[in-house]
Amino acid sequence: MTGQTPAGASNKAGQFIVAETTVHTNGESSSLALAALSDNPVVSALITLGITNVVEQQALTISVQGSPDGAAWAAAPLAAFPQKFYTGVSSLVLDLGKHPDVRYIRVQWKVVRWGRGDKTPSFTFYVFAEPIQS
Repeated sequence: MTGQTPAGASNKAGQFIVAETTVHTNGESSSLALAALSDNPVVSALITLGITNVVEQQALTISVQGSPDGAAWAAAPLAAFPQKFYTGVSSLVLDLGKHPDVRYIRVQWKVVRWGRGDKTPSFTFYVFAEPIQS
């Protein structure tokens, strides 16, 4: 059975919602279809935020939004990371069992910088989603 996927198992791995990028302004990712994460229905997903470069005196806020059709997005986020100030990797579990109509997710980010000098924020980060198999 080498090279074959067992019956009922997914042959899909996770996907980047945001490939590593540097941002200076608020923004959002394109949508990711949950079906792209697994051959099976996705009930929970592990969302990983990696921050690889920062400038001092700034903050990054990342939230995950959901949509049934990839066009209309809920006003309230499905989940959000605590505000981040430093490099590092953080993960959260997105429980989609509470949102059975959600078929697409996207990430929204907000950046702010304070202090003296240039007030333009600069964060380099990525966001990765992978299904949690039950």
